[in-house]
Amino acid sequence: MQTASDKAKQKYLSNKLEKRLRHNTGKAIADFNMIEDGDKVMVCLSGGKDSYTLLDILLYLRAHAPIHFDIVAVNLDQKQPGFPEDVLPNYLNGLDIDYQIVEEDTYSIVKEKIPEGKTTCSLCSRLRRGILYRVATELGATKIALGHHRDDMLETLFLNMFYGGRLKSMPPKLVSDDGAQIVIRPLAYCAETDIAEYAQIRNYPIIPCNLCGSQENLQRKVIKNMLKEWQTEYPGRIESMFSAMKNVVPSHLADKDLFDFGSLKKQSTPYENGDTGFDQEEFHSQAPSDVQVIQIS
Repeated sequence: MQTASDKAKQKYLSNKLEKRLRHNTGKAIADFNMIEDGDKVMVCLSGGKDSYTLLDILLYLRAHAPIHFDIVAVNLDQKQPGFPEDVLPNYLNGLDIDYQIVEEDTYSIVKEKIPEGKTTCSLCSRLRRGILYRVATELGATKIALGHHRDDMLETLFLNMFYGGRLKSMPPKLVSDDGAQIVIRPLAYCAETDIAEYAQIRNYPIIPCNLCGSQENLQRKVIKNMLKEWQTEYPGRIESMFSAMKNVVPSHLADKDLFDFGSLKKQSTPYENGDTGFDQEEFHSQAPSDVQVIQIS
């Protein structure tokens, strides 16, 4: 049985978590100008912990923000076997907000096109994205909000590096290829562990994905486990890697289209702060304990 002291401590930690999530979400929105006065934000609600948390926090921010914006929640019912069709309508009716359930049988298409045992995520994602873009246009939404968080962005970065040979992740804000839609990820600064804990406290009616969630050998799961192991063995590594995504130095990479290496010339006068090309001091101060720093003499 919990004592009064235990309950008080639990409430304190819960409030602290809620404030952290709200702060991080608000900061991401401000940093990338995700939501502007007069916007109509279409929140894509899947029934998972991330999208529930996203909707929850955006509803709070709508009530307290210095600007006015509207919210409409949209769920795409992809006709997966066993999908509980009553869960989300019941939940959304309790919130008294505008919402729409869109029914599209993408499940049958994916199962028909993708051989058994192969990863279905790519095709499923493309079909889902096309439908959501169409619905956003029909609803007059100016922004499409997705529930991807900081860990999703890091996982995508490593997936693209390991399997795609590209230094690319999920951006906090992007414009669709046809220029007609703006997609935002307000949870970009939020940790998945915080979201999972918050979802448990809020007791959201979580709906599992029976299409992709049952695939055990996904590359993303391999990357997720790798990052978890790193964070366990070297606490703070996730935060450091995400900071790196926000502090890119094109001149110290190797993309000739991103930086004009060909026009580099010697300077007749010294750099103001000296030659920092081979400096290791900053790296020394931030390097995890398992990283071997090579001194250049």
